[in-house]
Parts: sequence; structure tokens; C-alpha cells
Amino acid sequence: MTQSQTLPDHVGIIMDGNGRWATARGLSRNRGHKRGAEVFGEIVRHAKRLGIPYLTVYAFSTENWNRPPQEVAGIMDLLRGYLRDADRYRKENVQTQIIGDKAQLDADLVEMIAKVEEGSRNNTGIHVNIALNYGGRDELVHAARKIAAMILEGSIPLQSVDHSMLERCLYTAGQPDVDLIIRTGGEQRVSNFLLWQGAYAEFVFTPTLWPDFTAADLDAALEEFSRRERRMGGI
Repeated sequence: MTQSQTLPDHVGIIMDGNGRWATARGLSRNRGHKRGAEVFGEIVRHAKRLGIPYLTVYAFSTENWNRPPQEVAGIMDLLRGYLRDADRYRKENVQTQIIGDKAQLDADLVEMIAKVEEGSRNNTGIHVNIALNYGGRDELVHAARKIAAMILEGSIPLQSVDHSMLERCLYTAGQPDVDLIIRTGGEQRVSNFLLWQGAYAEFVFTPTLWPDFTAADLDAALEEFSRRERRMGGI
């Protein structure tokens, strides 16, 4: 990145390719997820160095529960390991938030999430959203239910429901919309990720599998973003 390039306020990453990376090396899929978790930490640190304020990563979708139980358990254990190291957040000045439906998560994981979110609330280096048991459609349903409940209890009139109110009911309330979404692994689809927040995002697709993704790859995506003429819905 050069000083003349435009830096996005919010970057989203669909971290795809852990399983294929592992299979190509004769390793278990969980070994691919472990390497992917290491890359995640490296990319967070690089994004913070660059001065990106917000980063959202797609860690586990609502559809990922259909994967083999051993693989799901391995992913959850990796998250536990990440959340358990509370000193990391103080040292690296990372504010961490888990977005998604926590109702299906184990009680110990929910407790760890609450502790990390509270403990990192005042960190200012970078705000990292980890999308866990997340789906864009589910998020919109969740927001609609919150609004419906407020209408039913009489705290807001129906006429007050607008875009800004719905945004305040999203998991990312108070955060800027996503400017850039990067998808690794060669696929070119959104996969139910940040459907509302990414309505006007620029997309960069790369064939690089997530475990091979580097700081240089992030820099290349940011350079591509800086060359785009953003039309924000215009044709």
C-alpha cells in the first residue's frame, strides 16, 4: 500500500479453502482449519498496521453445522483457543466481537465470548468481527424480530421503521458498511455473508486458498480496491 491509495474503513473476508489446502497435502481438514486460524491472526495484525478500522471474517456459517461432527468440534476448539488468550487483546489492542446467533453454541463458549468482548471493549487498534454461526438472512430475520417486538410493546410506531432503524438492530450496529469483501479459494459467490452491510461493497476474488493467504495478498486486494471507481449502486 502507498500513501496515495484509498484505504477501506471496513474489510470483510470470506476465508475459504482450509479443507482443500489440507486435502492436497494429505492432512486432516482440521489441520487446514488450524493453519487457517494462524493466518487469521497474521492478517489481523497486518490490517491493524495498515490502519484499517474494521475487519469482519467469516469463520463459521449457519450452514456449517452440516459438516462432520469432528470437524465442527475442531473449529470450535480453535475458537476456544483464540478466545482463551486474553492477554493477546491487551497487547495487540484488538477489540473483538462475535457476530451471529449464539443460541446454538456451548455454554462455556458463550461465557468466553462475553468475557473477551467486555475485556476488549476499550481497545482501539482495530475492531475485529468474527462471524460465528452467522448467516446474512438469519441476521435480517433477527433484526426484523427485534423491530416487531418493539412495535408490539408500543415502544416505537410502525411509521418509524426505516433503513437506519434496521441497521441499529443488526449485529454490526454502529459500524460502517463494508467497503471491500475478499473471498479466497477461487469461488465467486457471497455465500450469505453480510448481505445488508455489503450491498455496495467492492469484491475481490482470489484463487489463493486461505491457509496460503499472506499480508502481500491483502495488500494486492487493497490496491485493486483503490483502483475501483465506486458507483454505490449506480450503473
